[in-house]
Amino acid sequence: MPHQPLVPTIRRRRLGATLRKLRTDAGLTLEEAADAMGWQPPKLSKIENARQKIQPAQVLTLLEMYGITDAQVFGAMESLARDADKKGWWQTYSAIISASYADYISLEDDAERIWEWSPLIVPGLLQTADYATETMACSSFSRTSREITALAEIRRARQAVLSRPDRPLLFRAIIHEAALRQRFPGRPNTMREQLRRLVEVARFPNVTLQVMPLASPAHPGIVGGFGVVGFPAPAAELVALENLRGSTYFEGEEAAPFIDAMERISAAALSVQDSLARLSALEEGQRV
Repeated sequence: MPHQPLVPTIRRRRLGATLRKLRTDAGLTLEEAADAMGWQPPKLSKIENARQKIQPAQVLTLLEMYGITDAQVFGAMESLARDADKKGWWQTYSAIISASYADYISLEDDAERIWEWSPLIVPGLLQTADYATETMACSSFSRTSREITALAEIRRARQAVLSRPDRPLLFRAIIHEAALRQRFPGRPNTMREQLRRLVEVARFPNVTLQVMPLASPAHPGIVGGFGVVGFPAPAAELVALENLRGSTYFEGEEAAPFIDAMERISAAALSVQDSLARLSALEEGQRV
């Protein structure tokens, strides 16, 4: 039976990219690092490009060679290597979710922090079941009702990262007021319950919410939404753009403009305190 090429997982891509950065930061060429490990250069190249597996113990040896002494870095990299091929709960839904969506859920599961700018919709991590179902039906128009229900379940299951007992995700979201004024004909309670949920989570110690008012100053967020995903050091931040075809990711220098834009978007939004007041007012208005 012919050998099947290794399909890189998002975790293995992050592992390889981080190892490559640490090697270059240490001033070592690919050939020098491979020789020190007793490998041929193509082997290390494949590892750095997520085309070959590497054992956690080998990762630790590389880190020592690269002069890393931080115990947290050792722990984070060992964990990433150990979990590179780990299957998550979302694999149960592999028949109905795309590979890019599965990748994003994996990133979300590994993340330490996420900062999201959402101009058109309430972020998935904050959606109620009814809101998730309604919005999923709009964006997944070719899906059956059963598939839409399953996709809404996935969106809700993702929210477990906000209440992880060991390391709850630090989640920061900026939501445009226009998204908060959405109405669903025939389902008047949907938005009311969603606003109530936002008021609740805004008080979580690991959640920070800002509202972009309708009368906001000009800001770079007018070109569309995106999210900045952060991981334990030394992994670099990653930017995710979501659309109907899936997700696109940017790292390193390509991510820098988005991170700068997020700071500017946040500065144009209401303060955290004023945002909570606006959310409460919108939720109260829904009761009328």
